[in-house]
Amino acid sequence: MSTLFTPLTIRGIEMRNRLWVSPMCQYSAVDGIPNDWHHVHLAQFAAGGAGLVIAEATAVSPEGRISPDDVGLWNDAQVDAWTPIVSAVRARGAVAGVQLGHAGRKASTTSPLTGGRGSVAPEVGGWTTVAPSALAYPGFAEPRELDAAGIEKVVTDFADAARRAVAAGFQVLEVHAAHGYLLHQFLSPLSNHRDDEYGGSFDGRVRLLERVTAAVRAAAPETAVFVRFSGTDAAEGGWDIDDTVRAAERVAAAGADLIDVSSGGLVPHQSIHPGPGYQVPLAETVRRATGLLVGAVGMIDDARLAESVVAEGRADAVLSAREWLRDPHYALRAAAELGADVPAPPQYLRAY
Repeated sequence: MSTLFTPLTIRGIEMRNRLWVSPMCQYSAVDGIPNDWHHVHLAQFAAGGAGLVIAEATAVSPEGRISPDDVGLWNDAQVDAWTPIVSAVRARGAVAGVQLGHAGRKASTTSPLTGGRGSVAPEVGGWTTVAPSALAYPGFAEPRELDAAGIEKVVTDFADAARRAVAAGFQVLEVHAAHGYLLHQFLSPLSNHRDDEYGGSFDGRVRLLERVTAAVRAAAPETAVFVRFSGTDAAEGGWDIDDTVRAAERVAAAGADLIDVSSGGLVPHQSIHPGPGYQVPLAETVRRATGLLVGAVGMIDDARLAESVVAEGRADAVLSAREWLRDPHYALRAAAELGADVPAPPQYLRAY
């Protein structure tokens, strides 16, 4: 009996298995509106057996986009475009999720699909970025420090995007507080040098994330809410796994159902050594310390590795990214390798 291929139910929403698709930026939208590329990209993973398909980092405001080519959920035209995509994912048996994010000082950057790097200037389609403090990510433009009104707008934007996500049919909303984006920038003392109620102590630095999580929960009371953390900045003086454990308990009290644990992204001098399952120990630490539901990520590209992570209680689910790009039927292949009884779509049965 495969543990990986047993269902997991959160707030009455049943994921048919615990092998999920992690958010992956596609840099393929115009004015934040997803298109046919996003439809095919996401629906194929549902047909391939994923239990949960989480759409890429989706900006809660125009200025929250990582690049001008990112998708968003700040207006109703975007809701209309997302709706058939979400329906396609759900029709193929997967739960549909979306990652809500704001890039902060890492916004207004060149899409990697262009081969460029760095900030996009306002005169060619970029914008002035915002952050907890006027500290630039090395190589990017200096951001403007958010004032009190700007912070209130961030909270409102996340709540409004959550309502739009529910209207589009998404069943899981993930708050993106990792990889050096805005909410992570508030968490880490390396990027947050504020001396007001949103800076300084741990309580101050975690305050905005707590408020955003509570606002998303209030806007989507019947929807599963995840929070993605970078478990560590992997840099001296930065956010670490003990901070993540404490913050996980705070966001759970604010309404989060599952903690999705990644790492890094805040500063370029981080010291991270990737390898199969390299971030699983971070997820395991959070799970054992808090008893919360936890997702593990990080080069979990092998069926037996994914099975062991869940079967050994190191995490409650596994999220992968690049392996789904290499094989959109990763879950069907993994099930076959593990001897799990997971039916393929009838149109594909001749291949099994």
